[in-house]
This record gives sequence, C-alpha cells and structure tokens, in this order.
Amino acid sequence: MELVRRKQRDPGDDLISRLIAERVETGELKPEEVAMNGLVLLIAGHETTANMIGLSTLTLLENPEQAAVVRDSDDPKVVANAIEELLRYLSIAQDMIWRAAHEDLVIGGQEVKAGDIIAVNLPAANHDPSFMENAGSLDIARSTRGHLAFGYGIHQCLGQNLARVELTEALPQLLRRLPGLRLAVPVEEVPFRSTMAAFGVHELPVTW
Repeated sequence: MELVRRKQRDPGDDLISRLIAERVETGELKPEEVAMNGLVLLIAGHETTANMIGLSTLTLLENPEQAAVVRDSDDPKVVANAIEELLRYLSIAQDMIWRAAHEDLVIGGQEVKAGDIIAVNLPAANHDPSFMENAGSLDIARSTRGHLAFGYGIHQCLGQNLARVELTEALPQLLRRLPGLRLAVPVEEVPFRSTMAAFGVHELPVTW
C-alpha cells in the first residue's frame, strides 16, 4: 500500500503506475486491489522461478547424462526443449488452481454441476500416460508441446516467457561454471516444500 500511495503521488513508467492511471482513476479497481495484484505478481514471479531453478538443478544432478546435454549444447533449441521438459516433468504449480464449471459435465465418470468448484491438478495432467509415453520419466530430447505447467487458455501464466528466459540463462550457466557440481547429501535428505502452493526445496546442499 505504501508503494501504491507513492506511485499515486509520483507516477512512473511501471506497472503499478499504469494500473493506477488506467484502472484506479476510472474506478475499476481500488488502491487495495492494485496492492494485492502487486503482491501476487511478486510472489508468483519470484517464488515459482526460484523453486523451479532449485528443483531443476536437483533433477539434472540426478540425471547426469541429460545435464551434460544442457551444459554442453550450443543449440538454443536443444536447451529450450530441455527447459520445456523440465517444466512439464516438475510442474511446480501444484495447488490453489481452482475453476468453476459453467455447465453440467462429466469428468472421469464424475458428475460436475454448473457452479461447482473444481481443484485442478496440473502435475497429474502433465504426467498423464494418455498425454505422452513414459510421462513419469525425464527426457529432454522429446517434444513436450502441450504441457500445462503454465496453465491453459485465458488462465495461462502472465510471466511464462520471463520464466523461460530466466531458466534458459540460469541452468546452463550454473552447470558450465561449476562443472563438478553435485549433491552434498543423499537425495533422500533434501528437504522438499511439499506442503506449499509452489513445489520446491527448502534448501539444496551442493558441493563441487
């Protein structure tokens, strides 16, 4: 709220200032709603990518042959495809994905009435054997077109392209700068964030 008030007094070329000018001034949004949107963007834009980098590093260290491809490839398409497969395989947005049914329908034999709230499980969709063969394994060489790590349709993640850029820069550079990177503890001792909206690790002990 302090940031919103400051931008009301002294607007700049930024998202908060634009929301104030284009939405608050017209009465479409309240200042409190702008502050909440800012908080959501901050959490969604940092927590998710930070956790994805940690989990991807762990996953690649557990799959050294595939890590070597990410580290050594000069082909941006190879790295980009590896990032997409990691996004599909890890699917860190695992909770708080709710949708309202607009009409009566049946999903997996379960009747859903118009107005019912459905909790959607993106990891389950991305690991569905009807989506791809051996979906429970990591294969950075396969096509992952159609994965739902960023949601679908009008609900797709606003920052997905930024996330892709961050992952594409972070993971190959990490592996190249620390070629001897390895886990400092058995994988069973890595503390996972399994009770939070964004799946990840609380910490990732490594050595090199």
